[in-house]
Amino acid sequence: MSPAPWPLRLWLGGSRALPRLAEITLARRVHRGQTSAPARLRERLGRATLDRPEGPLVWINAASVGEVASVADLARDLMAEGAAVLVTTTTTTGGSRVRRIEGALHQYQPLDTARATRAFLDHWQPDLACFVEGDLWPRLLAETAARKVPLALLNARPSKSRARAPRLSAALLSCFDLVTAQSEAVREDILSLGLDPARVLAPGDLKSAASPLPADPARLPLLEADFAGAPLWAAVSTHAEDEPEVIAAHLAARAAHPGLRLILAPRHPDRAPMVERALREAGLGVTRGERPGDAEVWLVDRMGETGAIFRLAPLVFLGGAFGPQGGHNPWEAAALGAALLHGPRVDNAAGAYAALDGAGAAREVADGAALGQAVATLIGTPELGTMRAAARKVMADRGQARPATLAALRGLMATRLAPGHTSSKAAP
Repeated sequence: MSPAPWPLRLWLGGSRALPRLAEITLARRVHRGQTSAPARLRERLGRATLDRPEGPLVWINAASVGEVASVADLARDLMAEGAAVLVTTTTTTGGSRVRRIEGALHQYQPLDTARATRAFLDHWQPDLACFVEGDLWPRLLAETAARKVPLALLNARPSKSRARAPRLSAALLSCFDLVTAQSEAVREDILSLGLDPARVLAPGDLKSAASPLPADPARLPLLEADFAGAPLWAAVSTHAEDEPEVIAAHLAARAAHPGLRLILAPRHPDRAPMVERALREAGLGVTRGERPGDAEVWLVDRMGETGAIFRLAPLVFLGGAFGPQGGHNPWEAAALGAALLHGPRVDNAAGAYAALDGAGAAREVADGAALGQAVATLIGTPELGTMRAAARKVMADRGQARPATLAALRGLMATRLAPGHTSSKAAP
């Protein structure tokens, strides 16, 4: 990882010198902040709670739900080709999403300290390490690279930090044997830092190539019956900056559409009590749980419901773009034919939103007033059907990102497992 700018040298030095007690305290703080199971605290310190399986192992580091979702099908492909797959996440919600990848192992990401990363790597001995999108930890990268484990950065997205700190970004990215970018524009941005063009590919956005989110086929008709043909829209992956705007928009649109109902799914379900208070203070009837009943607002307070929501609601507002979050993945909703509304701050998925906006499948709204006007204008109109058809067409034209990425990873694995070069823990 050379030449190393001073912030990187400082981080690596600090991660080596951090006292053991301070490391344990930090691990506890992170673990409690995620409300993770106490018995799994040791994973934050690099101490495994699962055995390493025999044979080749691919380690995928994916920070949270969105990153896990983007590589879920890729993980299944790798397992189908004979590799074990370990997925590490920072968040508990990300870990819950990993459980839906049949056969994949999950551990929490170790702290970015020398002790934790070395303990993690000593146990798991990966044959390939994949980092997803842009969650790059210097010590974890340095220790992995030092062990000659092939490194891949998957689905690299637009990043302001590359422009703010080009030397630091170049030093971190130089660790990778392979970088796959969401778009050609992202590839050019990365190449401007001096990386070898042969190591940087632009196969497309993995999120756009993911399989449609599942929904329980036995439960879906029951949910449809609960809404009984009422005018309906949804607000999904919302944050504190979004919910006041969503509430104002719903009240405004309800005036034009009596009986209008709303499905509201906060990005973090543990915020549901706070959101429920805001809804009730606005005079809205709310229900939580598995079924919406006849309440005006169904507040979704658990993970794994978005597949059903995107099938139920013809019009979906995606949160995270009124505040600093940078927007969330729109492909999952578009894949199920939902028309999309979103705020202006979509830096995390600018290419995706540009494609959907340009095709007429999505529309930007500036604030709650504009959101309410859009909902009122679109509900029950042919224009809404046109937007939904456009979303399906955009998604039908995509899908090459996953096989192209898998082919590139096969190349790295072939190098690692070539004759004379065995797995880190080869089968007997």
